[in-house]
Amino acid sequence: MPYRLKSLLSLAVMLCLMSIGCNRSAEAPAESAAADSDSAAGETSGKADPIVLKEPSREYYPTVVLKTSLGDITLKLDAKRAPRTVNNFLHYVQNGHYDQTIFHQVEAGYVVLGGSFTSELSEKDARYPIANEADNGLKNVRGAIAMARQPDDIDSATCQFFINLGDNPNLDHTGDSPEEFGFCVFGEVIKGMDVIDRMGELEVQASEQFEKLPVETVLLETARRVQ
Repeated sequence: MPYRLKSLLSLAVMLCLMSIGCNRSAEAPAESAAADSDSAAGETSGKADPIVLKEPSREYYPTVVLKTSLGDITLKLDAKRAPRTVNNFLHYVQNGHYDQTIFHQVEAGYVVLGGSFTSELSEKDARYPIANEADNGLKNVRGAIAMARQPDDIDSATCQFFINLGDNPNLDHTGDSPEEFGFCVFGEVIKGMDVIDRMGELEVQASEQFEKLPVETVLLETARRVQ
């Protein structure tokens, strides 16, 4: 299928979307759904993941630093509006999934995409897909971080994320169909947007897997929660 990134259908190809990633783990669907429910429930279930966000209110806005080969990027996440998505992202951070991955797709003025592939273009296994919280009121504006998913499956996001280089209202929630539901924003860049801009200016090349792979490898060396 040709890549045409300005439509939601082609965005699926650029935003990975499971035709080129992410690999799902072997967890049973029923178990994954239950685990996701527990994570969202927090204290009430008594079975929550230890990284589930609770009171006090400052815990609704954890901070994560992405250390990349071009510089550091600081993210402020919004667990009040996107609790399941933030919990999922922090699980990957806590378990080192994002360490030594690359930003494997770059569209100048649009988005940069990462979260799944190593510098050898080997794909890391992902957890189960999560519920899409794109109807949370957060928008795909410049600097916003959002989850990648398949265009025909609302609840298909796993590990891959993208950061918006500009305002992209075509990626926002506008309806209940898969084409309209949008891509869930769960935080924003609060420091290091210049690093993202430099990524957006990199020369790209086509490969067997990706149409816009940076010629210069952009390595996500580590992702760490700092608050």
